[in-house]
Amino acid sequence: MRRKTHLKAVAALSAVALVAACGGDAEEPTDTGAEETTTEDMAGDTATETDDAADTGAEGTGGDGEFRFGYILPETGTLAFLGPPQIEALNLAIADINAAGGVLGSEIPDPVGGDEGDQANVAQSSADRILGQGVSAIIGAAASGRSLDIIDRVTGAGVMQCSGSNTAPTFTDYDDNGLYIRTAPSDALQGPVLANAIIDDGWSNVAIVARADDYGRGLANATAEALENAGATVVLNETYDPNASQFDAPVQSIVSANPDAVVIIAFEEGVQIMQGLIEQGLTPAEVGMYGADGLRNPDLGTLLNESDPSVIAGFKGTAPASAENADFLAKLAEAAPDLGDNTQFAPQIYDCAVVVALAAEAAGSADANVFKEEVVNVTKDGTPCTSYQECKELLAQGEDIDYNGVSGPLDFTDAGEPGRATIEVYAFNDAGEFESLETVESNPAEDAR
Repeated sequence: MRRKTHLKAVAALSAVALVAACGGDAEEPTDTGAEETTTEDMAGDTATETDDAADTGAEGTGGDGEFRFGYILPETGTLAFLGPPQIEALNLAIADINAAGGVLGSEIPDPVGGDEGDQANVAQSSADRILGQGVSAIIGAAASGRSLDIIDRVTGAGVMQCSGSNTAPTFTDYDDNGLYIRTAPSDALQGPVLANAIIDDGWSNVAIVARADDYGRGLANATAEALENAGATVVLNETYDPNASQFDAPVQSIVSANPDAVVIIAFEEGVQIMQGLIEQGLTPAEVGMYGADGLRNPDLGTLLNESDPSVIAGFKGTAPASAENADFLAKLAEAAPDLGDNTQFAPQIYDCAVVVALAAEAAGSADANVFKEEVVNVTKDGTPCTSYQECKELLAQGEDIDYNGVSGPLDFTDAGEPGRATIEVYAFNDAGEFESLETVESNPAEDAR
């Protein structure tokens, strides 16, 4: 395996601060393959124009007194593997909330579900139908692009939206009237951890290819900046059309750049890019090969080569993680045994539901336009609590609370997103089996002191 001289580690994982979007709408990818990236935001499929909620006829709860969840999560499409753990986590959260007496004295009914799919019109149709059911909050979407397709509909209808997997910095400064929150950290926090993993492995000339969408551009740029701050050379930083029929262009761009490490920021189409690289002799055993949360699939080796999954051996990546919460994972496994090891973003979705329910309880209202004022407050600067029941009892006693979730401490910023992040570093061993290597805390506020 080729290695370069070990470089200095990325200084303070927070060196890349929470970056805001660089303006403008996300570009439509072309069918030409690779293109140069610009400094934009991250996570999910390319956004398309959305209609205002007022045009859909949908209205929020408007204080009708019943608290109810909806969800828009992937049941079909390339991210369908993320749907089951997120849906089951929401169901588990509702069960735990109801076991503690529900919200505002009533149990929460079953959530109104909808598919986000791979297309804007699928997610928007789901949003319109769910908004018509008088929900207080919608959980999802999973992909940032799909959330960008529906956010104006949801927040414009006076309904809270919480995603457990949107990582695009776009949302930090989005004009959402305080009605969009997320429990997943911005990729501005994940990028430096990914860069640090590459540097720690001794690589110094890195090629990056990424989806031509908010997720790809943003994480690519955050990673590239952190690599360059550490003294590494980014020999390639290009995007590709994720809807292309073949991916020869990004493969050839990587080969021509002659890197010693490759970063592939992709969803399932990344398998085709990896297959192309392996055909060119660039295997994870020959060069450093890295991915992120979009490729965190325990079955990645089988997808790559069904007869020889060990071809993935040596591949590494990063993803937002649960803070090693074995109790939660055991409880989820008991409630939904069919999930197996597929629990990605389940802790963050569980925390979405609990934070929103606690905010409604604290505000004494099922109307999102009222309880939005409490979503940040319940996550910081109060008496620590680690369950809905414990936090609810403290609220009943007149206490301010600090909900520390199953995904880790949230400590929301004013933008309604985590002020710190727990990032997992994962890898595939010699047999092609998935392994979680470690979790890393990234906290810009503390590191900057």
